[in-house]
Amino acid sequence: MSWDTHVHSSFSGDCNYEPEIMAQAGVRKNLKGICFTDHMDYDYPKEPDTFLLDLDSYASHYENRLRPQFEGKIALLHGIELGLQPHLAGKHRELLSRYQFDFVIGSTHVVHHMDPYYREYFEGKSEENAYREYFESVLKNIQAFDGFDVCGHLDYIVRYGPDKNKYYRYETYRDVIDEILKFLIAHGKGIEINTAGYAKGLGQPHPAIDVIKRYRGLGGEIITIGSDAHAPENLAASFQKIPEILSACGFSYFTVFKKRKPEFIPVSEW
Repeated sequence: MSWDTHVHSSFSGDCNYEPEIMAQAGVRKNLKGICFTDHMDYDYPKEPDTFLLDLDSYASHYENRLRPQFEGKIALLHGIELGLQPHLAGKHRELLSRYQFDFVIGSTHVVHHMDPYYREYFEGKSEENAYREYFESVLKNIQAFDGFDVCGHLDYIVRYGPDKNKYYRYETYRDVIDEILKFLIAHGKGIEINTAGYAKGLGQPHPAIDVIKRYRGLGGEIITIGSDAHAPENLAASFQKIPEILSACGFSYFTVFKKRKPEFIPVSEW
């Protein structure tokens, strides 16, 4: 009866599966609900049109086709994943003034006009410096725009590093990660447990367990759960680990946003 609140569909430029296919997978997996959070990344490098979400079609499809079709089968929520960059803050504010969402994820995909997905991002840098540059960019992004609900996959970069998370430790980046977490907490923002880290072979979620513990230890209260699925087989992947992770990090509940308001659900209902 769990919730997956970070799910993509063919409205995202990197997903080939229609929302109906993803919703059907949710029904098969006995999920209580899913939230579609398709990508909107303005000014994306190399492929600038890839992540420009057709907002009118997206909203209409959800409201007029998807939700009625699955009513009584699975709860469906309408969200968005914004790709943050400081110069886009005004565009994001304008977007959110025009469209109503249940949930808004703010993610950092692009650092100085380069996505770490591309190997070029790491050229001429040590892995540690590349990771630090990414975290510093996350901090600048959330300081420029805090109109989101949750910071997405906070250590996204380790998916693509030369050694992934072999040498990655929270302690190495404690200073800047703590600044990020303190800013989020001070502004009433959450983080997510993004289980795509397991699918990417990291053996841990995004962010790492120590980062989640630190968020909680600093007073953070909002924690959502998402698979970041771009295919039906990845929906709710590794969700069996969630109760243990939440407990180990000091949470007795998880969070689901509806109409931008957080609902806190006991882990016992997972």
